[in-house]
Amino acid sequence: MTSMTITIERMPRTLQFEGNAIEVEELSVRLPFARKPADLSEVGGEGNYKVFVTETREMTPAEFDSFSCQLLKSRDWLSGKGGYLADGRLCVEIRATCRPTLYVDPSGGNYVRYVAAIFMCTDHHAT
Repeated sequence: MTSMTITIERMPRTLQFEGNAIEVEELSVRLPFARKPADLSEVGGEGNYKVFVTETREMTPAEFDSFSCQLLKSRDWLSGKGGYLADGRLCVEIRATCRPTLYVDPSGGNYVRYVAAIFMCTDHHAT
Protein backbone atom coordinates (compact mmCIF):
# COMPACT_ATOMS: atom_id res chain seq x y z
CA MET A 1 0.00 0.00 0.00
CA THR A 2 1.29 3.45 -0.90
CA SER A 3 0.81 6.28 1.55
CA MET A 4 0.63 9.94 0.72
CA THR A 5 1.13 13.02 2.85
CA ILE A 6 -0.60 16.26 1.96
CA THR A 7 0.36 19.38 3.83
CA ILE A 8 -1.81 22.46 3.87
CA GLU A 9 0.25 25.32 5.15
CA ARG A 10 -1.20 27.92 7.51
CA MET A 11 0.18 31.44 7.40
CA PRO A 12 -0.50 33.86 10.26
CA ARG A 13 -2.04 37.13 9.08
CA THR A 14 -3.43 40.30 10.61
CA LEU A 15 -6.47 41.49 8.65
CA GLN A 16 -8.64 44.59 8.88
CA PHE A 17 -12.32 43.66 9.09
CA GLU A 18 -15.10 46.11 9.89
CA GLY A 19 -12.61 48.57 11.35
CA ASN A 20 -10.88 46.02 13.59
CA ALA A 21 -7.56 44.20 13.31
CA ILE A 22 -8.08 40.44 13.62
CA GLU A 23 -5.54 37.62 13.84
CA VAL A 24 -6.18 34.72 11.46
CA GLU A 25 -4.39 31.83 9.80
CA GLU A 26 -4.67 31.75 6.02
CA LEU A 27 -4.76 28.30 4.42
CA SER A 28 -2.41 27.73 1.47
CA VAL A 29 -5.30 26.31 -0.61
CA ARG A 30 -8.48 27.91 -1.89
CA LEU A 31 -11.76 26.07 -1.41
CA PRO A 32 -15.28 26.09 -2.90
CA PHE A 33 -18.07 26.98 -0.45
CA ALA A 34 -21.65 25.71 -0.39
CA ARG A 35 -24.40 28.17 0.58
CA LYS A 36 -26.89 27.09 3.26
CA PRO A 37 -26.37 23.32 2.98
CA ALA A 38 -28.70 21.16 5.11
CA ASP A 39 -26.04 18.48 5.64
CA LEU A 40 -22.70 17.20 4.31
CA SER A 41 -24.30 15.70 1.19
CA GLU A 42 -24.84 19.28 -0.06
CA VAL A 43 -21.26 20.44 0.57
CA GLY A 44 -19.21 21.13 -2.54
CA GLY A 45 -20.14 24.56 -3.61
CA GLU A 46 -18.90 27.12 -6.01
CA GLY A 47 -16.10 29.59 -6.28
CA ASN A 48 -12.54 29.47 -5.20
CA TYR A 49 -12.09 31.37 -1.95
CA LYS A 50 -9.20 32.05 0.40
CA VAL A 51 -9.84 30.57 3.84
CA PHE A 52 -9.01 32.67 6.90
CA VAL A 53 -9.31 30.59 10.08
CA THR A 54 -10.36 32.74 13.03
CA GLU A 55 -10.67 29.86 15.51
CA THR A 56 -10.66 26.06 15.66
CA ARG A 57 -13.35 24.01 17.38
CA GLU A 58 -12.54 20.39 18.24
CA MET A 59 -15.45 17.96 18.41
CA THR A 60 -15.82 14.30 19.24
CA PRO A 61 -16.88 12.16 16.26
CA ALA A 62 -20.40 11.90 17.77
CA GLU A 63 -20.64 15.71 18.21
CA PHE A 64 -19.41 16.21 14.65
CA ASP A 65 -21.93 13.72 13.23
CA SER A 66 -24.79 15.47 15.04
CA PHE A 67 -23.56 18.89 13.89
CA SER A 68 -23.01 17.86 10.26
CA CYS A 69 -26.51 16.36 9.92
CA GLN A 70 -28.13 19.66 10.93
CA LEU A 71 -25.99 22.43 9.47
CA LEU A 72 -28.85 24.95 9.39
CA LYS A 73 -29.62 24.57 13.11
CA SER A 74 -29.04 27.70 15.25
CA ARG A 75 -25.95 27.52 17.47
CA ASP A 76 -24.99 30.24 19.94
CA TRP A 77 -21.26 29.56 19.49
CA LEU A 78 -21.44 30.62 15.81
CA SER A 79 -23.33 33.86 16.46
CA GLY A 80 -21.64 36.99 15.13
CA LYS A 81 -18.68 35.17 13.57
CA GLY A 82 -17.43 34.90 9.99
CA GLY A 83 -17.71 37.24 7.05
CA TYR A 84 -16.54 37.88 3.51
CA LEU A 85 -13.27 39.76 3.05
CA ALA A 86 -11.83 40.58 -0.39
CA ASP A 87 -11.63 37.13 -2.03
CA GLY A 88 -11.79 35.11 1.18
CA ARG A 89 -14.01 33.99 4.02
CA LEU A 90 -13.48 34.31 7.77
CA CYS A 91 -14.12 30.81 9.09
CA VAL A 92 -14.47 28.69 12.18
CA GLU A 93 -12.54 25.48 11.54
CA ILE A 94 -14.33 22.38 12.85
CA ARG A 95 -12.35 19.20 13.38
CA ALA A 96 -12.98 15.69 14.67
CA THR A 97 -11.02 12.46 14.39
CA CYS A 98 -11.64 10.67 11.07
CA ARG A 99 -14.14 13.25 9.87
CA PRO A 100 -13.84 15.92 7.19
CA THR A 101 -12.47 19.25 8.34
CA LEU A 102 -15.12 21.93 7.89
CA TYR A 103 -14.59 25.64 7.34
CA VAL A 104 -17.75 27.46 8.43
CA ASP A 105 -18.59 31.09 7.62
CA PRO A 106 -21.83 32.01 9.41
CA SER A 107 -21.49 35.59 8.04
CA GLY A 108 -22.69 37.07 11.33
CA GLY A 109 -25.53 34.58 11.78
CA ASN A 110 -25.80 31.67 14.18
CA TYR A 111 -25.91 28.80 11.67
CA VAL A 112 -23.78 27.43 8.83
CA ARG A 113 -24.44 29.96 6.07
CA TYR A 114 -21.37 28.97 4.01
CA VAL A 115 -19.19 25.89 4.39
CA ALA A 116 -16.24 24.23 2.69
CA ALA A 117 -14.82 20.82 3.55
CA ILE A 118 -11.63 18.88 3.15
CA PHE A 119 -12.55 15.19 3.03
CA MET A 120 -9.56 13.33 4.43
CA CYS A 121 -9.53 10.92 7.34
CA THR A 122 -6.91 12.16 9.72
CA ASP A 123 -6.38 11.76 13.42
CA HIS A 124 -6.34 15.38 14.56
CA HIS A 125 -5.27 14.28 18.03
CA ALA A 126 -2.13 12.42 16.96
CA THR A 127 1.21 13.80 18.06
